[in-house]
Amino acid sequence: MQALTLRWLRRWFRRPAVMACAALAAAVCLPIEAGAVPAFARQTGQNCVACHAGGQFPELTPYGRLFKLTGYTIGERGIPFSLMGVVTMNKTRSTSDPNGEVGSDFPKDGNPVFNTGSLFIAGKVTNNIGGFVQITYNNYDHQREDSSWQGHTYSDNLDIRYADRFIDGNRDLIVGVTLHNNPTVQDVWNSAPAWGFNVVPGSSGPGVTPLLAGGLAQQAAGLGAYAYWNRTLYAELSAYRTADGFWSFMSQGYRVATDSLAVQKGYSPYWRLALTHDWGPHNLMVGAAGLVADLHTDPADTSSPTWRYRDTALDAQYQYLLDPHTVTAQFSYINERIGYDGATAGQAGAYDAANGTSAQPLTNDRDTLKMFRAKASYVYEARYGTSLSYFDVHGSYNSLNQAALPQDPSTWAQLASVSGSLAGTPDTRALTAEVFWTPVQYARIGLQYTAFNKYNGASSNYDGWGRSAKDNNTVFLYVWGAY
Repeated sequence: MQALTLRWLRRWFRRPAVMACAALAAAVCLPIEAGAVPAFARQTGQNCVACHAGGQFPELTPYGRLFKLTGYTIGERGIPFSLMGVVTMNKTRSTSDPNGEVGSDFPKDGNPVFNTGSLFIAGKVTNNIGGFVQITYNNYDHQREDSSWQGHTYSDNLDIRYADRFIDGNRDLIVGVTLHNNPTVQDVWNSAPAWGFNVVPGSSGPGVTPLLAGGLAQQAAGLGAYAYWNRTLYAELSAYRTADGFWSFMSQGYRVATDSLAVQKGYSPYWRLALTHDWGPHNLMVGAAGLVADLHTDPADTSSPTWRYRDTALDAQYQYLLDPHTVTAQFSYINERIGYDGATAGQAGAYDAANGTSAQPLTNDRDTLKMFRAKASYVYEARYGTSLSYFDVHGSYNSLNQAALPQDPSTWAQLASVSGSLAGTPDTRALTAEVFWTPVQYARIGLQYTAFNKYNGASSNYDGWGRSAKDNNTVFLYVWGAY
């Protein structure tokens, strides 16, 4: 069945209609001067609270989910451009590095900075086709050799859809096809990784996450088909390939530490199921999802060994929407199994702080990683809000797979201590409290405090240099505006 499905999806990737749609999306991704107000609000003529719970982007209401599932086509075509910008300031509890120098690992800590800016090209194209394209400028993308920061523009979230709706007295069926570049960006519930749990750029989160939680974001070209029956059952099947060659417009400008993409072997299948129910001002969703992907260990060599990732997820979301009150709650649990190709066994690993000072081989031929996240929020009059979120990441010990000290002892003094791991596990746990204020429809001011009680495997001395998890506690202030 899986082989048949993948053959079908391969044919879809090659069909002229899909190629034409992709070419249109590529052309749309060119930077263009933006208009003055958010495109979707202008298209529908609705206030933000119609689509977003309490007016808080990106949490969708039932109407907002319907708008997305029907291909962003509700309303009349208008100027499809919008802008977003984020100004932030964060203060970390301790910024001392292993040599006792203050601030070298946190060069912008305590300073207000323009963090990111995005151009959105979004809205209705025809009665059945619409899209959402985000192009982002990251003001602190990477550091030059002289340690100064370099800004960078890249393709961000992209979702182009064809959808149709069949509705009569006995049925309400929405079917569609989505072309996108980030697994779960096509999802309409905020328990999905792409849209949930403190999505403001720069907010604190776990350092190690499953592949499904952003590991292929802006690095994959995905094509999927979905159906939503009687506002009760949602089902989706998608497949992903590396966003290179013709599909490179979906990863344009994306930068990782190796200056390369995560290269997949063949196609990676993804499935999603969700059950939903609305009653009065309440709505509830429970769902499950899964992803299987093989990634090459050397992105520049497609004959290199591969690591296989098998991710399965359970999630749920509840909303209460009755003016002036908005209550939302989400949870997500992802279990990941990582299998290492036999050709990789015996390769030198990272420094094994738990067993000595020499480089170790791969400890296991497979690893596990589990991530639990939950969030609850309350908004009053679509203006004043608060939220509380929690995450817990834990996984198996492996000298290579998880963060660890460098192999070469002569470089230890250059280590950014926040990334070390004496225990050799990813175990990290934190709680984030937030208050926010929306003085006008298109602006939001928020203050978050994230408290860690475990980081990279331990509560104290997790890096071997005496750094404790609580040293990473962070106050985060942001001003978020869209026009």
